Amino acid sequence: METSSDAIEYTVHDYSSYSTHFYPENILVDDPSNSKSRWTTQQSEAVHWILLRLNKLSVLKSITFGKYRTAHPCNMKEFKVYVGMTPENMTEVLHSSLKNDPIRETFSIRHHNSTGHCFPTRFVRIEPLTVFSPSYNTSIWHISLTGIINEVSVEEVKEDYDRFRETRVMQHILKHLRQRRLLTPFNSILTQSSVRLEHPLITELYESVVLTGNWDKAENVLHDMSAAGLFDQCLKSSDPRAVWREIHATDANGDIPSVRGGHAMCIDTQRRYIYLFGGWDGQTSLADFWRYDIKEQRWVVLSANTSLESNGPGPRSCHKMVYDSKTNSIYVLGRLDDQDRPTSRAQTRNPESAGSPGFNRSSGAADETPTLSSRPMPSSEFYRYRCEDNTWEHLDIDVNGPRTIFDHQMVMDSEAQILYVFGGRAAEKDYDYSGLHSFNVRMKKWSLLQYVYLSCKTKFFIQFSLMSRATDSTIPSRFGHSMILEPTTRQLYILAGERDEKFLSDMYTYDIATNTATEVFSDFTSSGGPQPCFTQRAVIDPTLQEIYIFGGLIHDRATLSESSNWLYRYPSRPGKWQKIQPLKGLHKSPTPSSSSPQITANPPSRFAHQVVYDLPSKTVYLHGGTMMDPDSAKLREGNDGQTEEAPMKRLSDFWEMSLWRLSSKELIRRSAYLIRQQRFKEMCETQAPVQSLIYLQNQISEVVNHDDPNETQLFRSLLTHLLINSSPISTIPSAIETESPRNNYARDAKPQIDSSLLKISTGNNSDQLGHPGRLQSGLGSVHISSEPLPDLSSQNRTDTKIQTSEDPYERKLHPTENSPSQECFVQRTKTFEAILEFVADDVKQPAGSLLELVDVDADLL
Repeated sequence: METSSDAIEYTVHDYSSYSTHFYPENILVDDPSNSKSRWTTQQSEAVHWILLRLNKLSVLKSITFGKYRTAHPCNMKEFKVYVGMTPENMTEVLHSSLKNDPIRETFSIRHHNSTGHCFPTRFVRIEPLTVFSPSYNTSIWHISLTGIINEVSVEEVKEDYDRFRETRVMQHILKHLRQRRLLTPFNSILTQSSVRLEHPLITELYESVVLTGNWDKAENVLHDMSAAGLFDQCLKSSDPRAVWREIHATDANGDIPSVRGGHAMCIDTQRRYIYLFGGWDGQTSLADFWRYDIKEQRWVVLSANTSLESNGPGPRSCHKMVYDSKTNSIYVLGRLDDQDRPTSRAQTRNPESAGSPGFNRSSGAADETPTLSSRPMPSSEFYRYRCEDNTWEHLDIDVNGPRTIFDHQMVMDSEAQILYVFGGRAAEKDYDYSGLHSFNVRMKKWSLLQYVYLSCKTKFFIQFSLMSRATDSTIPSRFGHSMILEPTTRQLYILAGERDEKFLSDMYTYDIATNTATEVFSDFTSSGGPQPCFTQRAVIDPTLQEIYIFGGLIHDRATLSESSNWLYRYPSRPGKWQKIQPLKGLHKSPTPSSSSPQITANPPSRFAHQVVYDLPSKTVYLHGGTMMDPDSAKLREGNDGQTEEAPMKRLSDFWEMSLWRLSSKELIRRSAYLIRQQRFKEMCETQAPVQSLIYLQNQISEVVNHDDPNETQLFRSLLTHLLINSSPISTIPSAIETESPRNNYARDAKPQIDSSLLKISTGNNSDQLGHPGRLQSGLGSVHISSEPLPDLSSQNRTDTKIQTSEDPYERKLHPTENSPSQECFVQRTKTFEAILEFVADDVKQPAGSLLELVDVDADLL
């Protein structure tokens, strides 16, 4: 399919309203100097929208919003975009927001469904949700669309999407028939059509669980499913849990790197070395250089003071350091050191420099921290350290390279032998921010890839450099941000940081091959991501296509996020965010380190720290940083009645973190638990109670995670199934959502059960013996509520469908055995579909129900 994008022409098809002369058709013209060239809504309308009709069927890939030449109170802020073949049937493809500035913004439009099929569109609907000034009407100035318009390519997309829709409809029909036990027409459709409902192993599992109740075979099928990779999607998308362990390693003299923030770290994953250099300890800049041996778990001091080394760098913080695996070298760039003196323009508080020398309290607190200097600084603070012979080299920076900067970010593309630097604050008096630069190691040459545009202090205006005008693909400069290199796609991910005294929550990608930038998030907080943050640290795992973000300062610069660790999955745009929570209630404790399986407390929240990622072992290493003093962690009120920020505490702790994830073994265990629960429920209806009790205590107990309170409670509640038809007690635990029906599971009547056999006590607690409403057994004490057993027909829609009896197809499977009753069939189907939650979407029946396609006005369909 053709992937290039062209401009898509459109007309305004419909709209919710407009004000005076601000007609909807005005959005067709891009005239940023004309204050009337816009569509403006009427404030009286509850929902605002404009509907565009494409001149011909297309695949919409991006939408661009033009703006007025200055910021404007009527500018649309938050919005949604929908696409569809008809105005009545549209799908949301974008939910984002615009900035209140004159820079036009382009957004990628989702044009593939969840199964990866590209879809065409004829109509586009834009819904403004909020405006920058709530008392004003919403305005859109200009809209341009791009995508695939080639008729041959679009027709191929349409045919492929129509085939997908036809297949999906048939799959829903098949699922509907099977759920209702109409197995003969189900198999007839499968035989006569080429539609595949599911993987053959899924079909085998269905027959074993639902049709024949061959439980042992069903559990064997689970292992075959795992070997075939049917659980892989669930494993990759499962929520990981953080397992932290504090490292207490020292050097030969028992020393460790001292407290510091704003230092630099890098890692040699081949030799398994971590390098640490410089930082700020709260009083002075540091110039010590350390190496940590991951294998030996030992620190080594490479240099107590690099300024005494030949060509070595001096004391510094807020610098960056990267490792080049191809040359076994380390590159160091930038600095802030003790020679810098405070200036009047440095009164802007700099949180990263609170962990290093750039933080200046507005209250004039006693922590004398050096900041920027107005004096010219040396144009080259660029060094290379050769690890083989432990020597330093001072490198020059030409006119295309960055000046002396700090709080920037730097990454190394070792394969291409190119180093990338973005952002940071420069030392020159009138040059606040730095742009995007690259350094070719082989040619020893710098290149300026993207200029920086400067903010004017005047409200609503942006001033551009005379050398360059910021374009749609310019990434706004910043400092205290994060930048990661994705080696497979050769893209830079840039996120968060600070600009113009504002913490950012945006994310950009920069494509190295095309020299273009794309905004992924204008506000990732509104998309479920972290809050706007500063001096957070990020690392990437390209094999898992995940980015991990740690710590950072948020909001008022005096607050650390309690849940400050995040995971971002980027396989599909715009990607998904989720918090990294600590691991709790683990069935079998993982071993984060070969030397110690002990799991300790989590590290305290911090900023101005450093992290590196060991890809082979998938382990994060975190060191140092700055935290609020635990003795006065909240803002406190000064003697003058004004609030001042709590004292800072520099850290020297060293941690490793691994992510515990679901394993295929764990999914097999959970699936087996579901199968054995259903088997036990049926045993309670057909076999002697002692046999059922032994099965519960042995076969079911061995697949229960007894460290999980929910699983343990459910396990204990299973005992009530022995009482349903055998004792006066006909109630269930109030805290448990029971899945068992009153009815017999099979046609044969179960043997009469002597309820006295169930009163088995293993404890000597007299308070529990004979307690009203409490059942004693080898499983311990189970509370019994006074609530009657609920009818399953009110719990799950599966068993409220048209009731059917045994299908002729079932008799073919087991001609000499009784088929399950209708109630049993429903329960077995629930068990089967619960297991399907662990299975990849593309190998199982579709989610949802055919009933959902029927509107309330069913007679009109």
